[in-house]
Amino acid sequence: MDREEIQTTIIDFIETSFEMSDVGLDDDLNAVHGFDSIDAIELLREIETLMKTKLTRDEEEAAMTIRTVRQIVDFIEKAMADRA
Repeated sequence: MDREEIQTTIIDFIETSFEMSDVGLDDDLNAVHGFDSIDAIELLREIETLMKTKLTRDEEEAAMTIRTVRQIVDFIEKAMADRA
């Protein structure tokens, strides 16, 4: 899966699952769209599904500091590369 596919998948998931629209790559999901910690946990599960693997505890903790779609995509790319 390339960066563009990851980005499209994550934006589609966020917009559909959390009823958000026009999510920009650099929008602070919390400040701009009201994304909360429960939403973040759901997103983590979607990331695991997308990656077809469970995140480590350290990865989960790192992911909880992510604020933008761009950071999410960077995180997924790095995590997938680390597993390759």
